[in-house]
This record gives sequence, C-alpha cells and structure tokens, in this order.
Amino acid sequence: MISIAIDGPSGAGKSTIARRLAPDLGFLYIDTGALYRAVALFMLRRELSAENEVAEALAEVTVSLRHTDGKQTVWLGEEDVSDAIRDHRVSRAASDMSAFPAVRAFLLDRQRAFAREHDVIMDGRDIGTVVLPGADVKIFLTADPDDRARRRFLELRERGQEISQETVLQDIRQRDINDSSRAVAPLRPAPDAVVVDTTGNEWEQSVAILRDLIKDRLK
Repeated sequence: MISIAIDGPSGAGKSTIARRLAPDLGFLYIDTGALYRAVALFMLRRELSAENEVAEALAEVTVSLRHTDGKQTVWLGEEDVSDAIRDHRVSRAASDMSAFPAVRAFLLDRQRAFAREHDVIMDGRDIGTVVLPGADVKIFLTADPDDRARRRFLELRERGQEISQETVLQDIRQRDINDSSRAVAPLRPAPDAVVVDTTGNEWEQSVAILRDLIKDRLK
C-alpha cells in the first residue's frame, strides 16, 4: 500500500486539497481531523472537558469514517455527524482534546488501519511524524496566519456560522500555540517532509503544486 502524509497547521487547506487530490491519484482520502472533531462532539454533548473525564468516557465512543461514491462521511455510532463536527465550537474543543494522550492513543490504531488496507492520502498534524512515519510522501503544508484565517472565515460563513474574521484569527493563533507546544506529538514537519507554503495561492494553484510534487515523488 502507498501512503501520502499531509501535515500542517489549522486552516492551511490540508483537507480541501487532499480531498481534491485523492480521486485524481486513485487514493482513499482520510480526514484524521474529522475523527478528533467527532470525539470532541461526543464530549461536548456529555459536557466533559477535564482530561480524566474524557479519558474515561472514550470507552463509550464509536467513531468511524465511511466512504460512498468517493465521498467521506463521519459517524458517531450510527449517527452521521459530518456536518455537526464543522461547528466552530467543536473545532475549539478538538484542539484542546487533541493534546490528551488518551485521545491520541484511542485514534492512532484506527488511522493506521486505513493505511494498511488502502492506498491513502491522509492529512492531520502528526501523520508524517507519528501516525505514518514510513509514508511514501510527506508534505508539510503551511500559510500565513492571516491567510489561513481568511480562508477559514469564508468557509464558516458559507456554512451559515456567524463569527468574525478576527475571532477566527485569534483561534488559529491559539491553536498554533496549542498544537506546536503540546507534550504528545507536537505539530512540526517530519525531517524528510517537503514544506509547501500556500500563502496567497488560489485553491487550484495549491492543488496543482501538490499534485505535481506527489507524482514526482512516486516515480
């Protein structure tokens, strides 16, 4: 099986670009951030946020990704939560809970199982460093915080969520701090990753850059 790891900070465009590339390359797209968001949604519904409470409640969580006609959906038990996990409040909670070792361990085997069974393009924050350290291609995707905030703000607005761009920027900066400073699997490029800065790019430009890079690396 062939695996492609795309890591990077919040709002860098990892999921959007990887989702676009997967059918072109004939790979299965795995949005690992969606798994963390699903766990966060479960905990928010239970009003649990303390690390010990979250760790204990993980035994009740059943989270999975399903693929139908090339479209990925996210499930909590038998509930499709693909839309619910995109709420801004869930995003914040996912950032906090991703720092908990128990949550990361809970999802690690699920992520690796996909790569054992399929050719995958997988995005997240520790794919090339922890989840798939032997990935065939590793990319660290980044962009200026203001550019990432603008993209995320437009995405949230299209979903009908009321939030200011300044609030999104503040959240992105805080998430960058959280992700890069956590004790377990901090956000950083793998030593053999190619760093790609997409600041100022339109989506098609970034998709084309990564497509060419991946095809070149897989020759």
